Amino acid sequence: MFGHEDAAALDGLRRAHFPPERNHLAAHLTLFHHLPPSVGDELKHRLSQLTRGVDSPQAWLGSVMSLGRGTAFRVESPELEAIRADLADAFAPLLTPQDRAGWRPHVTIQNKVAPAEAKALQAKLSADFRRRPLRIKGLASWWYRGGPWEQHSLHNFA
Repeated sequence: MFGHEDAAALDGLRRAHFPPERNHLAAHLTLFHHLPPSVGDELKHRLSQLTRGVDSPQAWLGSVMSLGRGTAFRVESPELEAIRADLADAFAPLLTPQDRAGWRPHVTIQNKVAPAEAKALQAKLSADFRRRPLRIKGLASWWYRGGPWEQHSLHNFA
């Protein structure tokens, strides 16, 4: 979860550039695409341990990133990478091939558009882009319910 100002700015960009019929989520940074529901209690416990009394990890929006048919901001954060690696080790046998393949931390601004449209937005955003801090307020887990998402747990940093 992002700090209020960052969340508002990133959500605004998503509303402006993400196809509205596909934009069902707020701006977010995905650590894992799928963990089985059977690990819900353990995941909640581990997220609590990783956040309780811990300062927010330092993070930056590092650059504009091409997704081929979309656009994102690359996120740089060694501290978040360590958190994700810890969780990946804990759940290694349960990770999907996509989640085992590595992590490219990013915030998607636009997806599922024509490549030319994506390239145009990348050029526009890159023109005055400057690396800047990104406030990470906490970690959350979500259940996918066949369309809508339902929050499973929420864990704020100190």
